[in-house]
Amino acid sequence: MADEQNQAERWISFAARIVAPVTLISGLLFYFGYVSARAQYEYFGVDVDTIGLDTQDYVMRSPQPLLVPLLVMTLLAVAGLLLHNAIQPTVLAIRRAKIGAVALLLLGIVGLIGYPLLRHVPYYALIVPFVIGLAAAALAYLSYFDRKAAGLTPQYVLIGLLAAVTTTCAFWATATTAQYSGRGLAKSDAENLRQFPVVILDTKERLQLRSPGIEETALRTGTGQTFNYRYRGLRLLVVGQNRLFLVPQEWNASNTTLVLPLDGSIRVQFQFQNDPP
Repeated sequence: MADEQNQAERWISFAARIVAPVTLISGLLFYFGYVSARAQYEYFGVDVDTIGLDTQDYVMRSPQPLLVPLLVMTLLAVAGLLLHNAIQPTVLAIRRAKIGAVALLLLGIVGLIGYPLLRHVPYYALIVPFVIGLAAAALAYLSYFDRKAAGLTPQYVLIGLLAAVTTTCAFWATATTAQYSGRGLAKSDAENLRQFPVVILDTKERLQLRSPGIEETALRTGTGQTFNYRYRGLRLLVVGQNRLFLVPQEWNASNTTLVLPLDGSIRVQFQFQNDPP
């Protein structure tokens, strides 16, 4: 009985070690996917929370904004390892490099403190975390080897704190990249709104749309006819939770996103692409 209990405890411990990293990774994927989607739909005047996307939708959107940060961090790690293997630094060189890393870290901290004055500088939210994170990582590396070269025990508390700073800055820079990615994707979509599905919309009441390029036609009245107006020139941006988000097929500064309930109050047709088989 005791052996069975110990075996069950081992299985539970093993499962916990697997579930915890998976949960953390899923949470990070969800967060970065959410940041990217929020920036993307904000460009079209839509709060992403009103769309009703679920966790899987956000996770599926995360690879695009994460690709560049992961590639950059991997290349930096490879460059650091190659540099470590290629040179044999002296104690004096390590200490001089530490002074340079401290100066770079102080420069990044000044940039962080000066946020009220510098926040409008292009790519501020990428430059500052990159400088602080790179300086902290270099300082942790140099502090470790400086103490080892002197025959002293490395200051693991200091190294741990610097690693936490580096991780925080990497998170900040990645979130900023996800935001830029979402905004860039939205602008790319706006350049070619005709790539979205063509929507022919029938309604019971006139919508009084003010976006240019949308054609309104009054339908003939007849027995059993409940829809009175037809609209062309609309494209499907995204399908939300029981709602359609439609945009005009040509970008204009006065355009608006039309939100309609997906129920019996409207009739929707999706037109084939003009590409004969």
